Amino acid sequence: MVTDNLEFSLAQIGPILSLSFGCCGSAIGCYIAGLASHAAMARVEEGHGKFIGMASVPSSQCIYGFILMLLMYRNIQSGVLSPIAAIFVGLFAGLAFMASAVYQGKVCAAGIQASLKQPAVYGRCFVAIGILESFALFAFVFTLLIIS
Repeated sequence: MVTDNLEFSLAQIGPILSLSFGCCGSAIGCYIAGLASHAAMARVEEGHGKFIGMASVPSSQCIYGFILMLLMYRNIQSGVLSPIAAIFVGLFAGLAFMASAVYQGKVCAAGIQASLKQPAVYGRCFVAIGILESFALFAFVFTLLIIS
């Protein structure tokens, strides 16, 4: 009975790590960009939606962590992935999501400030934001390849 509970608990750690680090990173990234968004909205009368939209970009890493959590747990239950391997995979994928989201929030904040000063650069700011997003996507795709 105790062994079954221990195995069940171990099976949950990896998927939980991928989700929790992704969500923490997204929260921090959206917080950083949200602060810049609120400051920008206080300075202009219109165009608030674009600042809010840019501030919400780091939330995607939370989605990657959620999908990975579901797939990892399913693969653990089916025996494709061991719980110990899942812990390491979940930890490092989650850390990649977290780092990507935090730094993406900082780049979004800079993009909001830049587009406040010069509105024509708004679309071009998404290039740097997209590069940081690609790191989270790489971690997500490579993790999917590892756990399958």
